[in-house]
Amino acid sequence: MESPPRPAAAGLRYGLGFARNDMLIDTHAHLDYPDFAPDFDDVLKRAHDAGVTRIITIGTSVESSRRAVELAERHSNVFAVVGVHPTSVNESDEDVMTPLRELAKSSRVAAIGETGLDYHHLPSRAVARERKTQVFSRALQGETEEEIEAEIHDGAEKAKQASLFQQQLDLASELGLNVVIHQRDAWIETLEIMQPYEGKLRGVFHCFGGTSEQANDVLRMNHLVSFTGIVTFKNGVSVREVAAKVPLWKFMVETDCPYLAPVPFRGKRCEPSHTRIVAETIAVARGITVEEVAEATTETAEEFFRFPR
Repeated sequence: MESPPRPAAAGLRYGLGFARNDMLIDTHAHLDYPDFAPDFDDVLKRAHDAGVTRIITIGTSVESSRRAVELAERHSNVFAVVGVHPTSVNESDEDVMTPLRELAKSSRVAAIGETGLDYHHLPSRAVARERKTQVFSRALQGETEEEIEAEIHDGAEKAKQASLFQQQLDLASELGLNVVIHQRDAWIETLEIMQPYEGKLRGVFHCFGGTSEQANDVLRMNHLVSFTGIVTFKNGVSVREVAAKVPLWKFMVETDCPYLAPVPFRGKRCEPSHTRIVAETIAVARGITVEEVAEATTETAEEFFRFPR
C-alpha cells in the first residue's frame, strides 16, 4: 500500500511566526469535550504557535452547543457552531429548536450543526455486529426476533434523524447561516434531504471520506468538503487522492479533535495545532506549497462562516 506523503515541514515551523497567507483555520473541533479541560490554555497556545488563528468548536447536542458558545464568547480566536448530532436524537428533548435558536443569537455563532444522517450505529447494525451476522446466513436461516425488532427501531431512528436534520436546515435558512454536515452510511438520503435547500444555504461535508464522484456531487450543489488527519493515514490513500483533485477553493481543513490525530500523533489526542499537518499533507499531495493551501482554505472558511457577525 502506498505510504502517505511526508510533509517536509510538518511540525518544524511551529512557533516561528507565519505570514498572513500562511494562517490556518481549524474548521471543526470539539473544544467543549472534557479531553481538553486539563490543559485548555496550552491547547490554544499550541494552535496559535502553529499558525492556526481561528478554531471553530462544534456542538453535538444542546448542552454541547451551549458550552461551545460559552467558549467562543471567552476566547477571541474561537467561534461556535450550534446543533444536534444525528446520533444524539434519542437523548434529545422533543424541542431542540427553541434553545438552538436562542443560542444562535450570539454573534460568536458561525453556523448550524453538526447535523445530518448517521446510519452506521443503527440498532440493526449493533445486533449484526454482536451476532457477527452475515447477509447470506440471514437469507438461509431467516431473521431472529431480535433482528426484526432492531429493524423496526431502525426505521424509527431514521425518521427521527431526518426530522431533526430538516428542522436544523430550516433554522439555518431562517437565520441566514450555513450548515456543518455529518454523513455516515447515508449518502443518498443526505443529498435528497438537502436538495430542496439549494440556493437557501450551503453546507460543508465535514471529515469527508467519500469518492471523487461523491465530492463532485457535493460541489455541483454548491456545497463544500473538508478534510481531516485521515489524509495522513497509511490507509487514507483514497482520501488523499480526492483531496489532491478537489478544486483548491472548494475545500477546508479541520481536525475533528480530539479524534483522528494525524501521523505522527496517531493514537494520541488530536488538537487544533494539527491542522497544519493536515494542510501540509494536502499540499504535498497536490504538488503545491502549504501557503497556497492555507490561503485558499482560510479564504473559503471566511466566506463560508462569515465571521465575525
